[in-house]
Amino acid sequence: MITMSAFHSMLIPILTGMILLAVGFNFRDKPVGVFGMWIGMLLILGTVVYKILAKLAE
Repeated sequence: MITMSAFHSMLIPILTGMILLAVGFNFRDKPVGVFGMWIGMLLILGTVVYKILAKLAE
């Protein structure tokens, strides 16, 4: 079973990434919006890749 700290360690970067994607999409015509979308995407993908690699290492 997943512990609450492990759940929060996944939830926080994914939610932050989703917020950055949403805010970046609203400002997609400005460079800071595009940068926000890149950072949001990297946060989400980085969390997923980290969890996949952690499961493969078990």
